[in-house]
Amino acid sequence: MSDWALILGSSSGFGEATARELAAKGVNIYGIHLDRRSAMERIDGLVSELKSDGVKVIFKNMSATDVEKREKVIEELKGFGDIRVKVMLHSLAFGALKPVIGENPAQSLSQKQVEMTLDVMASSLIYWAQDLYNAGLLKKGSQIFGMTSSGGHCQWKAYGAVSAAKAALESYSRQLAFEFSEFGIASNTIQAGVTDTAALRKIPENEKMIEIATAMNPGNRLTVPGDVAKVIGMIGLSEESWLTGNVIRVDGGEDITG
Repeated sequence: MSDWALILGSSSGFGEATARELAAKGVNIYGIHLDRRSAMERIDGLVSELKSDGVKVIFKNMSATDVEKREKVIEELKGFGDIRVKVMLHSLAFGALKPVIGENPAQSLSQKQVEMTLDVMASSLIYWAQDLYNAGLLKKGSQIFGMTSSGGHCQWKAYGAVSAAKAALESYSRQLAFEFSEFGIASNTIQAGVTDTAALRKIPENEKMIEIATAMNPGNRLTVPGDVAKVIGMIGLSEESWLTGNVIRVDGGEDITG
């Protein structure tokens, strides 16, 4: 049986760092990402780097919420024979960054934007986990990770929809932990500290967020994607499933200072 990592959001940030960490440890990588054509040269370079570790690497530029495309990915994985999705990482960062109550209705979150954010950043975790398990790809020893943040329990301007999605993601992860426990499959969320990624730079007043986090963090620096990747590699490649249903802080102690 060969082990694979399925990474949703594989082309940058936490997803990219995790792909590098796991490939270096001999895990095959199946990455899902959604990028413009201008980013493809860099992503092709990443795929080549990952392959240099002697593992199989497949990246698909597609929406992780497209039902038909998700089904095709599952069928492709099944076609590889006796495999296990050892690590599933949900690291999708695509949501509406608008206040609930804006200066006028046009600047406020719409119902469509709220529903889209929840679907991409939370509910999709459930759909992928369901399909992987029903296809026999999640097995004893498999580890599911969702990427959350302190924004799941505290607020920031224009972060309302994403905050709700993070809270929902944590709840879904706990539910998966509860239902998968008897099968030896673990599910946890990783709460990273403030990390200077492309996703963070889209949040209004991100410079202020970085400044505050740097001042507060006992480690005297921001979290970097590699910090998270190392923890996912450590836990994800373990065959132990008793660590499940948790929000695991990987932030150098940042959150406990608030």
